[in-house]
Amino acid sequence: MGNFELNKCYNESNLETMAKMPDCFVNLTVTSPPYDGLRTYNGYSFPFEDIAKELYRITKQGGVLVWIVGDSVINGSESGTSFKQALYFIQCGFNLHDTMIYEKDASPFPSDCRYTAQFEYMFVFSKGKPNTVNLIKDKLNAEGGNTKKNVANRMTDGTMNKTGKDVTIEIYGIRGNIWKYGIGFNKTTKDTFAFEHPPMFPELLAYDHIKTWSNENDIVYDCFMGSGTTAKAAISANRKWIGSEISEEYCKIIEKRLQPLLHNLFT
Repeated sequence: MGNFELNKCYNESNLETMAKMPDCFVNLTVTSPPYDGLRTYNGYSFPFEDIAKELYRITKQGGVLVWIVGDSVINGSESGTSFKQALYFIQCGFNLHDTMIYEKDASPFPSDCRYTAQFEYMFVFSKGKPNTVNLIKDKLNAEGGNTKKNVANRMTDGTMNKTGKDVTIEIYGIRGNIWKYGIGFNKTTKDTFAFEHPPMFPELLAYDHIKTWSNENDIVYDCFMGSGTTAKAAISANRKWIGSEISEEYCKIIEKRLQPLLHNLFT
């Protein structure tokens, strides 16, 4: 790997960072790219197809990519960028493991001609079958703790087959694939200065994906590091991490945000 180091944010393009990585190197990528020109991002542009190909190359067999993206409205029509990108990732070789929803408890962009957009897609891609799946159990079951006697299974012909088994329902079941988070001050993060980088997803969202799709000491990458949310969540979950951020301004925010946790982060 030459001079390539883990637990650092590289102030350069993500293609430059990934070029330093060997094949099949990263366990998990969690990222949210700029899309549809909603943010100028200091004039930088991002060659999506090149980035997608490199993400496939550096992902380990069984590794996962979480791509958090939405669509803007252009000339009265949603752009469909999210779906176009999802289809291209499949073309690169990824499996579309799950199409999840990031639901927000508020929307900064109300509309007077369509229902307010309060979600983004969280496309979960895998390189083959995912190696790690730690599904979160925090959905309270209404009948949790109760025992159902002689449970039945429905057969292919529609009839019910009694199993003769008793099943105790767990208090908490596996959550669904629509994840709702609070956004805004003291919700997305308590690091108020991080809002100097406006397009930011919640720390808990990153943490939940990291806990679900990776194990301790695995390598987590964010190719659009922004304000450092993925890195902070990875550190909290005891994962190794790598970040790419082309904006020097945003790198300063990351350094300030992670300073209490680590030192000598930047090259």
